[in-house]
Amino acid sequence: MAVFYNTDELRSFNNTVITIGTFDGVHLGHLTILQQVVAHAKELGGESIVLTFEPHPRKLLFPDQTIKIITPLAEKIKLITQAGIDHVFVVPFTQSFAALSAEAYVKDFLVKHLQPKGIVIGYDHQFGHDRAGNIKLLQAYESELGFKVYEIPAKQIEDAAVSSTKIRNALTGGHVNDANKMLGRRYCLTGSVVSGAQLGRTLGFPTANIKPTDAEQIIPGNGVYAIQAIIAGDTYNGMMNIGIRPTVSNELSLHIEAHLFDFNRDIYNQSIEVVFVERLRNEQRFPSLDALKAQLNTDAVNAKRALGIL
Repeated sequence: MAVFYNTDELRSFNNTVITIGTFDGVHLGHLTILQQVVAHAKELGGESIVLTFEPHPRKLLFPDQTIKIITPLAEKIKLITQAGIDHVFVVPFTQSFAALSAEAYVKDFLVKHLQPKGIVIGYDHQFGHDRAGNIKLLQAYESELGFKVYEIPAKQIEDAAVSSTKIRNALTGGHVNDANKMLGRRYCLTGSVVSGAQLGRTLGFPTANIKPTDAEQIIPGNGVYAIQAIIAGDTYNGMMNIGIRPTVSNELSLHIEAHLFDFNRDIYNQSIEVVFVERLRNEQRFPSLDALKAQLNTDAVNAKRALGIL
């Protein structure tokens, strides 16, 4: 497996079958596409390649719109390769690339650099300047340029009932259970452990304060979650609060705090991967610290049940 970040790094490939897209989330709908790319490449005795873009095209095309991502680039590459794809080409999405006509995109970019024998593409995929290219244009070039277009039909995509937008909305609303079903795996957030006010210690629930590695990755909506945390390759069970801590603070800044069960290691400045298992409740204000502590004890029981350790 190789990852390429510009055309100068590309080499000659053997009977390539490609697909193209942002693949944010690498969700169940995406996996149906990737499985077909792998299958067609095997039929041809060739190599499978995914073309994806960095940054997300909408950031360049619609700079006034905010878009949060589901999978940072490193995770996206990992998930794509785990699906059986041979290579990933991370295409720099620049103004000059966005300005390519649909015809130039096909002839001077795809064919020139990848020599595809097969292109697997959704029925509604559009490309090139002003999104003028579509599957019909690719099909018109099949005999001339020596590739075959494999269409992902509307029904197959619709049957997956999944889209990156639906997953973003689910995560933003805190509905990680729904997001996990659409992803086909549990949502993960990677960050580093930073120092905090250590208020959790006074309640008997010390927490690791987490700063996300990628500021553009979606943070699930405010609330309490059952989680697993991966630190230096080891997995620990715990619970997490995301929110403004209304009982103990008047600040409106967002805090991401994980309490790990039966854990007493110093992990400041270490990398941590948080795996969201289940949402337990909304964040709320309590009348006293004693009431908050009582709720935290209840949360711990509920988290352990959700994690299957109680």
